[in-house]
Amino acid sequence: MTEEQRRQNRIKIDYTNMTDKYLKEKGYSAEALESLRALSEQAYGYVSGNRGKDELYMGWTELPYNQKEIVADILKTAKSVREKFENFVVLGIGGSALGPTMAFNALCHLHYNDLPKEKRGGPRFFVEDNVDPVRMRDLLDVIDVKKTCFNVISKSGATSETMTQYLIIADLLKKAGEDIKEHVIFTTDGAKGNLVKISKELGGVKSYVLPDGVGGRFSELCPVGLLPAAVLGVDIEALLEGAAYMDELCKEKDFRKNPALLCAVLQFAAMKDGKNIGVLMPYSDNLRYVSDWYAQLWAESLGKNVTLDGKPCNVGQTPVKALGVTDQHSQVQLYTEGPFDKVVTFLSVEKYAAAFPIPHGCENIPDVSFLGGHTMEELIRAENKATAYALTRAGRLNYTITLPEVNAFTLGQLLFLFEMQTAYAGAMLNIDTFNQPGVEAGKKATFALLGKPGYAEQKKELDNAASDSDYVL
Repeated sequence: MTEEQRRQNRIKIDYTNMTDKYLKEKGYSAEALESLRALSEQAYGYVSGNRGKDELYMGWTELPYNQKEIVADILKTAKSVREKFENFVVLGIGGSALGPTMAFNALCHLHYNDLPKEKRGGPRFFVEDNVDPVRMRDLLDVIDVKKTCFNVISKSGATSETMTQYLIIADLLKKAGEDIKEHVIFTTDGAKGNLVKISKELGGVKSYVLPDGVGGRFSELCPVGLLPAAVLGVDIEALLEGAAYMDELCKEKDFRKNPALLCAVLQFAAMKDGKNIGVLMPYSDNLRYVSDWYAQLWAESLGKNVTLDGKPCNVGQTPVKALGVTDQHSQVQLYTEGPFDKVVTFLSVEKYAAAFPIPHGCENIPDVSFLGGHTMEELIRAENKATAYALTRAGRLNYTITLPEVNAFTLGQLLFLFEMQTAYAGAMLNIDTFNQPGVEAGKKATFALLGKPGYAEQKKELDNAASDSDYVL
């Protein structure tokens, strides 16, 4: 992509509605934002100084640059999968599922699986991100395992949910007389873990490495997300190019020139001001699952109870998913007239992949006829602008991130923007942005309940914590 094309595809951030220009005393003055400069520069220094350090789980910062050979191999494998299989199923949970789902929805036809094969150009795509037995039953009702490739994603190979799915699928393939290793691709640790052992037992499974220093919620731009995207025909090189472009834009120490640092400063200011709910509201059905992906990134990274220097804190901001225009008719009433505890981030699109003209009609009904001659693209953009206007008039903090259009390059920018924003915000909060001890506690309790060796004492504790019948209705 030429420099001019990159410039034309650059994401823009309009934070006017976070300031006192229209919000008056409910917005932030230039002086208020400027008061965060020293802290933002300290956060910038921390993130910049620790780039690529696997021990701090910041290896994700180098993913736009260090995967040339991996990408070439992925493209080759993806071509083979498209030629051989009718279905491609991701078995994973958390970022291993949210990322592939988000990219699929953003960059493929919204009814991709319903298209005839010649229009799809690739296998039907499914992501199994839960262990609801009904979900597994219903998947198996619509796929033939003998015509399906399964991408099993787990760093340790000990993720209970993913390995449960694998055990079921492996058993079905075996019963069908199929060679398991011909139907599975592993994305896992490069040297250790259960999937490495299973691969050896099966005689060598095609595998990709989930790199050290890349946590699940930061993994979409490594083989976790790149392989499924490539199978779907997504331009993964453009995706990485977009991420690298955003990284270039984030090289500025000045938060007014660094897009991700600016967003971190705005969100930090809002959190400090009691806005403990952050709404992400895309005005695009293609971007709706960006909210799901972002919710994990933001919540799991910032929800912490201790600072880097060991002081108790309990910080974080609750992410809420909304979709424009849909949630104008459900949630926006609360955002406009409810508590002053939210900041709303709009994801807007300048040019949609379709405009769709609205025909003239119902000329005797003015409430309807005025729509004729416009397009659906005009309507959704007007609704986006109107919602931001209504929130601003009500004194509610909001800002807008605009994509010129939804494509692999702009999506790569957006993902890296949010990842860098999260890293900067965590540094401003003085927490470990990249650990997840709260998640680990639940995992261990699940192990105990299911009788995993080594968890007997915790199982006793859980058994003794059974509900008191006095409190059950």
